[in-house]
Amino acid sequence: MREPRITIFDYGAGNLHSLAKAVASAGTTPVIEPDPVRAARTDVLLLPGVGAFTPAAERLQPGRDAMRRALEDGLPCLGICLGMQLLFDGSEEGPGEGLGIIPGRVSRLAAHRLPQIGWNSVDDAADPLFTTSGLRHVYYANSYVCRPDDPTLVTAWSTHEGDRFPASVRRGRTVGVQFHPEKSSGAGVAFIHAFLAEALR
Repeated sequence: MREPRITIFDYGAGNLHSLAKAVASAGTTPVIEPDPVRAARTDVLLLPGVGAFTPAAERLQPGRDAMRRALEDGLPCLGICLGMQLLFDGSEEGPGEGLGIIPGRVSRLAAHRLPQIGWNSVDDAADPLFTTSGLRHVYYANSYVCRPDDPTLVTAWSTHEGDRFPASVRRGRTVGVQFHPEKSSGAGVAFIHAFLAEALR
């Protein structure tokens, strides 16, 4: 039986070490792939979470249609922070086209202190990944958040300076989290492990 292929799409966003280490601790060494077409030819796709929307969308563009088709066909995907935002149509942070797998837009947090950096709690967590991992306090580093057209896709919430925003969304086998599970202590790594276990089931 072959080892499953878990791919981290590298759109030049910076250090992927923490995410790769979290995946490897589940027993499979991930492939880091800068080509979006090849990145979509995998068993599980991870969209990492550091950087700005426009340059990431530009790196995605040559393989956008192939990646979107793969997700529509059921490829399991976890989008983290900026990776979650790339699942949406676009962002007011700047020009560029996201995958549009989750209809909606990305908007700036309505807060005086930005970016939001540090720990925050999640509430109304409906995704079983939170139950399995026990994750309730998460690490954020963001100024922008996702606003899906369909609010029933939101599976957990957080609040920053009175602005309540989606902490996580899910559509089928596509999961997006605005926080960084790879930096959210042992429970955050357990969240990644739970996602991988579900994806490879």
